[in-house]
Amino acid sequence: MAFKQTGDIAAQRLSPEQLSCEFSDIAPLLDASAAAAAASRCHYCYDAPCVNACPTQIDIPSFIRKIGDGNLKGAAVDILSANPLGGMCARVCPTEILCEGACVRNHQDAKPVAIGALQRHATDWAMARGEVLFKRAADSGRHVAVIGAGPAGLACAHRLALSGHQVTIYDAHEKAGGLNEYGIAAYKTVDDFAQREVAWLCSVGGIDIKHGVTLGRDIDLDTLRQQHDAVFLAIGLSGVRALAMEGEDLSGVMNAVDFIEQIRSASDVGTVPVGRRVVVIGGGNTAVDAAVQSRKLGATSVTMVYRRGVESMSATWAERDFAQTSGVTLVTHAAPTRLIGNAGVVTSVEFERASSEGSQERFVIEADMVLKAIGQTLVPVGIERELLTLDGNRIAVDESGQTSLPGVWAGGDCAATGGIDLTVQAVQDGKIAAAAIDAQFARTAVKAA
Repeated sequence: MAFKQTGDIAAQRLSPEQLSCEFSDIAPLLDASAAAAAASRCHYCYDAPCVNACPTQIDIPSFIRKIGDGNLKGAAVDILSANPLGGMCARVCPTEILCEGACVRNHQDAKPVAIGALQRHATDWAMARGEVLFKRAADSGRHVAVIGAGPAGLACAHRLALSGHQVTIYDAHEKAGGLNEYGIAAYKTVDDFAQREVAWLCSVGGIDIKHGVTLGRDIDLDTLRQQHDAVFLAIGLSGVRALAMEGEDLSGVMNAVDFIEQIRSASDVGTVPVGRRVVVIGGGNTAVDAAVQSRKLGATSVTMVYRRGVESMSATWAERDFAQTSGVTLVTHAAPTRLIGNAGVVTSVEFERASSEGSQERFVIEADMVLKAIGQTLVPVGIERELLTLDGNRIAVDESGQTSLPGVWAGGDCAATGGIDLTVQAVQDGKIAAAAIDAQFARTAVKAA
């Protein structure tokens, strides 16, 4: 869904020079001396709370010590053997609540070791040099279908390929990467990094990606099971929750994920239309990314409104702070009641919140553009009902990612794994499923022998 340039929604609000500055890398790469200084702050803790806080269990003290010793290849091996999308995770992980949040330095000088920046330093070095870090095992004769080329699907494919299995990834988009390619703010991952990381990951061999293929339309699960030795479902959450209120169909109202995808897909971000007065409804990372990018595209005012308090937001404190320092106004404890328009075009949003006296008060925020970011949902097209959880919101899996259907696993946002909805968790889901699939192949091989 794309905006029509009507009313105050227009493209090219800023000059190319301004846009280049606004969408430049927000966390530039460390140079060698800065990396050495950052590495020197690590205590190399024997119990490593940072490792326990990382869903992919990267050996953080080990790779930081190697950076300090000048062994960047060894550091990259430590990282990428645990997390094959370690370069992207170094850019987008909420390290403030994961590894860096657990760093013992927080209790000493309130400044954790720059783990994310150091991780990027090592992985970017290895990828830029085209270093060969892993060798694929001999071909096993097994063939696995992976549905979805997002973080979970790519991580699963990489692990399976390393074990010698052939993998075919089927993805609905023109480019692989999933949310890493289409759903993350452009200023977090510049210079086409998502595609460069996919190319590196697939360079191990044994991975074939088929684009423009959708489960339930172009392929079906029964056929995939017949043609492959195992299937891994990593279809993500492609649906978007609706506000279900008056005015939602007005021109100027859009899903935030579609807005972010427009920006990520544009060859020139200046061609993406944006309003002068933007209201973003939601309190997660998608809301923050949409709000900040609206400002960076030239919106005069951007207001992010959330129905609860900041403590309930899924966006971290660092993301909230970044949004506010980027010029986004944050309004909490306010729920939308209707979208107001004129001649079919949105003009404002009415909100309601409890006053200090306990009564409900209503107020209106003017807007020519409204971005909805209230959550995404599973679209179970091509998925049998018996594979879903009781509420139908996710695919039911066990601790290894296996579904109730023999030979079928699932992971990432689409699966009820009990993990957090983050790229790094999706990677871990893919790894766990790959290990389970490989173990299943080993068991069947023994029985056959």
